[in-house]
Amino acid sequence: MLFTQYYLDCLSQASYLVADETTRKAVIVDPRRDVAEYVSDAESQGLQIEGVINTHFHADFIAGHLELAERTGAWIGYGNRADTEYPIRELTDGERITLGDVTLEILETPGHTPESVSVVVYEHPEHDVPYGVLTGDTLFIGDVGRPDLLASVGYTSDELARMLYDSVHNKLMRLPDATRVFPAHGAGSACGKNISTERQSTIAVQRATNYACQPMERERFVDLVTADQSVAPAYFSYDADLNRRQRPLLDTDHVARELDPAAFLKARVDGATVVDARDPQEFAAGHLRGALNIPADGRFAETAGTVLSPAAPVVVLAPAGQGEQTAIRLARVGLDKVEGFLDDPQAVLRGATGEVERSSRVTADQLPDIVHAGGADILDVRNPGERANGSIAGSVHIPLGQLPDRLGDVPSERPLIVHCAGGYRSSVAASLLRANGWTGVSDLLGGYSAYQQAHDPACGG
Repeated sequence: MLFTQYYLDCLSQASYLVADETTRKAVIVDPRRDVAEYVSDAESQGLQIEGVINTHFHADFIAGHLELAERTGAWIGYGNRADTEYPIRELTDGERITLGDVTLEILETPGHTPESVSVVVYEHPEHDVPYGVLTGDTLFIGDVGRPDLLASVGYTSDELARMLYDSVHNKLMRLPDATRVFPAHGAGSACGKNISTERQSTIAVQRATNYACQPMERERFVDLVTADQSVAPAYFSYDADLNRRQRPLLDTDHVARELDPAAFLKARVDGATVVDARDPQEFAAGHLRGALNIPADGRFAETAGTVLSPAAPVVVLAPAGQGEQTAIRLARVGLDKVEGFLDDPQAVLRGATGEVERSSRVTADQLPDIVHAGGADILDVRNPGERANGSIAGSVHIPLGQLPDRLGDVPSERPLIVHCAGGYRSSVAASLLRANGWTGVSDLLGGYSAYQQAHDPACGG
């Protein structure tokens, strides 16, 4: 057997190639939209990609099933509850897909979404113990998939959580202890709340250490998996729907054009949103008025999907040499209206006389004096689970994922200081507020972590 895990750090997303060494037949599971790596690997090893399986309708990225089918002629497989605009192979519980000796068995595992499946991988069909199981978003390392996403139209989170209980406890936990667990996401993904940094595990380890896999009644499980979930990024429902549709294919060679400074500034004047992907400190030192700061060094695509509309035209001001890759990262989450990029920020700033501004940043040491003097309001853009572990007294709480739809709830009478956990999301939020007319907006350097370190005796401050 040939088995490869592909891991995309910025989306905490895992996809897989499974192939038989003798027949050279391969299947790709949960591919991302830019599929060149899978095709190149298959060609270099003399493999024929015969099938593409999506374990469910992904909400956090656009899957590459259509691109792979176009390039390889592969069939596209989903659980038989899936409803798509393109032809699919409907996969049923217990069905076996033979690649040669290597055999894939389908388990219907609804709960994260109704159509979710897991793929059990056998090196040889007669083996009692599988090599592993590709669990999609049903079972993570240390967690299970959240049952409350808008991807599951027509089902309540309670109904899905009950399905998830059966999938985890009555199907996956009945696999042999030595079965390896390969999920579709790792730590940082918004598809779960307690996902480990580990990229594989075993059924035995998950049974012993995963809170959701402990013996418990169904009602207790439902309560646990529906509590304290983070706010889902705004683009999740859009991507889940697009993954059902016969959408345009991604051409990574022409995903966006490189612009010169004049063309970049003209696109801005014509209404394109400027996404400035530089570090927050560089952005603060000088940026185009109205630009959104979404740093490339971080969860760039997910954050962009949180604050940008898929229908809005965008131009990207990228760090040196990262322009084209930044545009591809946006396309991975369905943000396809990128009119162009420029990866020489200083060239644009030099040519934009009167349109460049600095942004204010406040240190943790400065914050108490400003607040005690009644000189500012504080906006906390962390998720509810983060805030439950501590907050700054008097702060207003609006998670970043809700901020674009709750601008009317943001204080506007006094200067505003925005904070998150470490400083990434607060720079995004502060730039979004400035772009929507707020003045006197600062973000907190180092976020709540710096504040806690400086002012909480328990942390040494």
